[in-house]
Amino acid sequence: MNVTNAILAAWASFLIPIIGSAIIPIVGKLDKRAADLFALLLSFLSAVATLLLLPHLLQPVALPYEGNLLWLETPIRINVGVLIDQLSIIMANVVAVVSFIIMVYCHGYMKGESSRLRFWMWMNTFIGSMLLLILSNNFLTLFVGWKLVGICSYGLIGYYYQDNRDYWIGGPAPNAFVKPSEAGLKALLVTGVGDMFMLAGIFIMYFYAGTLNFLELYDTAPIWLAEMAATPGMIILVSLLLLAGPMGKSAQFPFLEWLPEAMAGPGPVSALIHAATMVKSGVYLVARLVPFFYYGWWIAGIEEAAWFFYVTAWIGAGTALLAATQGIVAVELKKVLAYSTASQIGYMMLALGVSGFVPDLLVTGYTSSLFHLVNHAMFKACLFLAAGTVIHTVHSIYVHNMGNLRKFLPFTWGCTLVAAISLIGLPPFPGFWSKDAILLVTLEASPTLFVFGLITAALTAFYTIRVLGLVFHGQAADTVTEHLKHNDHDPDGHTSMKLATGSLAIIILGIGFLGPFLEDFLRHSVAGVLPLGLTTIGAASTDSESSHGLVMGLSLICIAAGALPAYAIYIARTFTASALLERSFLLRKLQAICWNRWGFDHVYHRLFVDSAARLATLVAETIEAHWNQFLHFQLPKFLLQQAASGIQRLRTETDELRYNVSFVLALFFGLLLAMLFLNFSGN
Repeated sequence: MNVTNAILAAWASFLIPIIGSAIIPIVGKLDKRAADLFALLLSFLSAVATLLLLPHLLQPVALPYEGNLLWLETPIRINVGVLIDQLSIIMANVVAVVSFIIMVYCHGYMKGESSRLRFWMWMNTFIGSMLLLILSNNFLTLFVGWKLVGICSYGLIGYYYQDNRDYWIGGPAPNAFVKPSEAGLKALLVTGVGDMFMLAGIFIMYFYAGTLNFLELYDTAPIWLAEMAATPGMIILVSLLLLAGPMGKSAQFPFLEWLPEAMAGPGPVSALIHAATMVKSGVYLVARLVPFFYYGWWIAGIEEAAWFFYVTAWIGAGTALLAATQGIVAVELKKVLAYSTASQIGYMMLALGVSGFVPDLLVTGYTSSLFHLVNHAMFKACLFLAAGTVIHTVHSIYVHNMGNLRKFLPFTWGCTLVAAISLIGLPPFPGFWSKDAILLVTLEASPTLFVFGLITAALTAFYTIRVLGLVFHGQAADTVTEHLKHNDHDPDGHTSMKLATGSLAIIILGIGFLGPFLEDFLRHSVAGVLPLGLTTIGAASTDSESSHGLVMGLSLICIAAGALPAYAIYIARTFTASALLERSFLLRKLQAICWNRWGFDHVYHRLFVDSAARLATLVAETIEAHWNQFLHFQLPKFLLQQAASGIQRLRTETDELRYNVSFVLALFFGLLLAMLFLNFSGN
C-alpha cells in the first residue's frame, strides 16, 4: 500500500464508526436487526482499515507518514491530520481488532435489550474517538478524541441510567451499593480533573514551542526545551500536568478509584473500555511523550526532565501493588478484573518510567511496555468477556454465588483458564514474556522498584487463582443450579459470544508461541518511534543471561508464593480463608484495609461525586428554581402590573387630559370622513 492509501485508511478507520454511529438510529427505524448488523459492519470496516496499515511496520525507514487535512494559521497555528508511525499503527490495530471482536460478542450478549440502538451508537462513537486519539498528529485533535472517549465511557458505564436495582454494584448488604448513574458520573468527574490538568500542560508547551504538531515538536525540541528550562521548575510543572491526564484515563494513583465502579456497565463495555481501549490511552500518551523528556535529560542535560520518568515509574509501581491488594479481597467478579487492569497498567507505566532512568534502557523499557500492552489487551478482554458470560448465566455479580461452573460452562472455563494463566505470567503464555521483560529492565534501573514488581506478581497469582477457584471449582451455589434449571439456552452463551471469547483465547495461544519473536520485532520497530536520534543512545543493555535467569527464577518463585496458598484455600479446599482470618488479628486488619480500599475511595467519593451531586441539587433546586420563578412568573407579573397602573394613572390623572384625548380622536375621525367625501365627489 502506498503512502496516500495508508493515509486514507487511517482517516477511514475513525471516520467510519463516528459518522456511521449517527446513521444507526435511521437504520434502526427501518429494522432493528439490520441496525445490529450495520453497527457490527462499522467496527469491521474500521478494523480492516487499521489492518491495512500493518505492512508499513515492515518498512520502518519510510515511517512516519503525515496526512494533513486542514491548516489553521490564526490565532493559533494548527494542522489537523493523521500521524502514521510504529506506535500509532500498533495501538490502532490493538484497539480496532479487539473492539471488533468485542462487538461480535455484543451481538449475542445484547439480544433483547430495548435500548440497543443507543448502545451501538455509544460503542461505535467510542471506537472512532479512540482511533482519532491514537492517529492524531497534534495535541489538539488528540485532546478532542480524548474528551470524546471520556464522554462515551460515561454513557456506556451509565448505560443502565434508570438505576434499576438489578444493575447496582457494590455490596453485598450491609455494604453500600453504587447505582450505574453514580458510577458514570464518578468516572466522568475523576478523569475530567486529570484532563484539565493535562490541557494546562498542553497550553504551556504551545506557549514555548509555538506548535502542537508532534513531528514539529520533535524537530524543535532542542529549542523549546532549552527555553522552558530557563524558568526554574517549569519542566517539572509541565511534566506533572501532562502526566495527570494519562494517570486519570489509565486509572493510576491518585485517580485509581473510578475504575472499579465503572463495572456498572454491561459486560462487553468493561471489556472494551477497561481491557483494550480507554485505559490504554494513558499508556499511549506517555509513550508519545517519552522522547521529549528523554532528550531533555540525557542529551540536553536538563535535570528537571528526570522528574517525568521518576514520577511515571513510582506511580506505576505503586498503583500495581495498591490495586493488586484490593483485588485479593474483592467479591465482585468484574471488580477483581478491574483492579487487575489498573495493576497491569501500572506495570506498563513502570516500564516507560524506568526506560529513562539509565541512558541505555530506553529501547528495552519502551518495548517491554508496548509488548505488555498488546498482550494485556488480549488476555484481559478474554477474561472480561468470559466474566460477562458467567454473570449473564448465573444472574449474580458475586463470586460466592457461583462455584463449579466448569461443569456447566466448559467452553467459558477453558477460555478463562488460558487468559488467567497468561495474566499470572507462566511460560510460555504471553504474560510471561512481557512481564518478565518489564521486571528485567526494572532490575537494571532500580532494585527497589523491582521488589515492588515481584510482590505484585505474587499478589496477581493469588487473586487470579482465587477467582478461578470461587467461580469454576468447589460446590455450586444454590442459585446457580436454580438458574441453570430454567435456562433453555446454551450456558456458554450465544454463538457470537463463544466465537469472540474463543478467538481471543486462540490469539493468546498464538502470541505465547511466538512471544520472543514478537518481542524482537517490536524492539526493532521502536527505532522508528523514537526520533531525535535517541535509538542509538538508548540501545538495549539487558541481554545478560545471568540477569534473564535471575529474573525468571525470582518471578516464578513469587508466582508460586501467591498461587500455592490460593490453590490450597480455593481449589483444594485444604483450609478456608475465614479460618485463617479468625486466627490472625493482623490478617483481619489487612483484610479490612484492603476491603475499604485504603480509605481512598471514601475520600474521592466525598470529594468528587457527593460534592458534584450537592452542587447539582443547589443549582437545580435553589438557583435555577428561583430564577425560573422570577423570570417566568414574578417579573412578567410585575411588569404587567406596572404597565396597567401607569395606564390607569394616565387615564384618571386630570379631566383636562381626558378632554384633550377625546378632542384629538374626534378631529381624526372628522378628517377621515372629509377625505372619503372628497374622494367620492371626485369620482
